[in-house]
Amino acid sequence: MTTSLPRARPFDAVLCDFDNVIRFYDTTRLTHLERLAGLAPGTTMEVAFAPETDLPLLLGRITQPQWVETIALALSRLVPRARAHELGRALAEAPFHADEAVVGLLRRVRTRMPLVLVTNATLELESDLLSLGLADFADHVVSSARVGVAKPDPKIYRIAAERAGVAADRCLFVDDRPENIEAAVALGMTGVHYREPSDLDELLGPLLDG
Repeated sequence: MTTSLPRARPFDAVLCDFDNVIRFYDTTRLTHLERLAGLAPGTTMEVAFAPETDLPLLLGRITQPQWVETIALALSRLVPRARAHELGRALAEAPFHADEAVVGLLRRVRTRMPLVLVTNATLELESDLLSLGLADFADHVVSSARVGVAKPDPKIYRIAAERAGVAADRCLFVDDRPENIEAAVALGMTGVHYREPSDLDELLGPLLDG
């Protein structure tokens, strides 16, 4: 589904989010530990992804262990300190996988035009990509932790378009968060709200088949 200009509008590069489009986490163990601790499922993530906790990590100002410490400190108001640390580590160490359907489609896209990952990520992103076999998946990776600016700040989109070598209004931007898409559209990009692989198939399939 496009959220800005019509699907027929030409574009010369694809800028794509990573988490919740390509990479997905399994938080089953974390949910189990929360229930054992008497917490509602999702409590740890609510604490961990609050802007004051999450943003320093995404801007590369703190490491993942420091992030876990911050999570544990906040959770220790609700559960014993040891349990709080366990919950923080369970989130940080949650296993993840790549959606092979999306990976396959984007690999085909890259044969036609530049593919740039634009992601709010941690300093561990490069090792995570390597573990998934995706170290050379994209032409460029624009990580918030490396460039020091996070979506939806317009600067990160401009960096991505510059690395793609394409004007902003010739970029297709894919993300699962509406606020990130709105920021891209404000710069003239075509925005796609990603929910499932068919959102990309419908838009990119005819281009690739042609």
